[in-house]
Amino acid sequence: MADAACEDRPLTFEDLVRWFEAGCKPPSEHLVGAEHEKFVFRRADLGPVPYDGPAGINALLEGLMRFGWKGVYEGENVIALERGKANVSLEPGGQFELSGAPLATMHEICEETGAHLQEIKIVADELGLGFLGLGFTPLWRREDVPVMPKGRYKIMRQYMPKVGGMGLDMMFRTCTVQANLDYASEADMVAKFRTSLALQPIATALFANSPFTEGKPNGFLSARANVWTDTDPDRTGMLHFVFQPGFGFETYARYALGVPMYFVKRDRYIDVAGRAFGDFMKGELAELPGEKPSLKDWADHTSTIFPEVRLKQYLEMRGADAGPWSRLCALPALWTGIFYDPPSLAAAWDLCKDWTTEEHDQVRADVARLGLKAKVGGRTVQEIAKDMLAISRQGLKNRNRLSGGLVDETGYLSDLDEIADSGITPAERLLEAYHGPWQGDVTKVFEALAY
Repeated sequence: MADAACEDRPLTFEDLVRWFEAGCKPPSEHLVGAEHEKFVFRRADLGPVPYDGPAGINALLEGLMRFGWKGVYEGENVIALERGKANVSLEPGGQFELSGAPLATMHEICEETGAHLQEIKIVADELGLGFLGLGFTPLWRREDVPVMPKGRYKIMRQYMPKVGGMGLDMMFRTCTVQANLDYASEADMVAKFRTSLALQPIATALFANSPFTEGKPNGFLSARANVWTDTDPDRTGMLHFVFQPGFGFETYARYALGVPMYFVKRDRYIDVAGRAFGDFMKGELAELPGEKPSLKDWADHTSTIFPEVRLKQYLEMRGADAGPWSRLCALPALWTGIFYDPPSLAAAWDLCKDWTTEEHDQVRADVARLGLKAKVGGRTVQEIAKDMLAISRQGLKNRNRLSGGLVDETGYLSDLDEIADSGITPAERLLEAYHGPWQGDVTKVFEALAY
């Protein structure tokens, strides 16, 4: 639904609901978008990289333009790049993110990811920079991390400490890998939302890859996942209403309306942190007296909500730590096999449909510390992960999307199969190395997990 449809009148609640409904697409048009973040570091001293300077983030962005990327500017600063339907953007502490184009197969996604990693390596080598795939920075203190010159991050940085103890860590010291998938109807959205939200902690365990903080083990396998438990209760968590009867687009729109705003974007970012979008709809924001929102403002607002699964005009899977190239391809493969094959979606729901509200919350907290050894519904997360992977693999087989007419998409799950079969998370492998051949030297991770 275009903004133009509402230009002659104020937005109504029905308009907000219809914006989500506009995401419905027939299954034949369902695509997958893959996103991943990585830390940028100086090879000389393993330190974080500021925006400015001859070997800064700005130089990295400008260097990538030789590959056909176009700059996106905020004032005079390049803050993102666009090429076709893909973009490269900056997280608050300079974490480098690829938001890939919506694509039809895992083969295309892994090819896109590989091309991106090759491009950034060419430029980074010239600048003496490297990239690290971990869920939480293993060395840097929060105050060591430079702040990127994006207006929305200044607003968030000021607001976060008012609502949670680890919001600034989320902004400056975490990296994730994410998959975005389509829905065909409201009923299809509900089935996918419920299943993926319940199983998100299983993915968190499979991808757990952040056991170090400031040079030492931090007591977690996914410190990134733990950070989200104390970031902002208004906009994070397991969203128990998703599992209640009657859940749908309208329920989520009411939830999103109740989440306090961060900003309104005009020619600049206007700080309205803590204000209600409903007041904006009435023209009652003191910062914008008499002005009412557009659907673009609504879309911006929905992007400032951070539950484990997020609804936009597609569903975002948000529960995984960043890692090596092979696992960047594995996450979209895992969810595609479940989402885009109806029998597989039904089988995945059977794994988790009887879990209680308390169990959802408990397993979310437990996997951050215990990984695949956590338990839910009378089973270990390892057992559930094996079943989840088997279901996904069958879904990918049923999709039968072949590369070169020969190879289907199931191979992208191989890293996860090894993790689930062994019961040992990537974080535990890192801890084994730390206590063994690394002899307590966390800096070795910059060699082991650099792209």
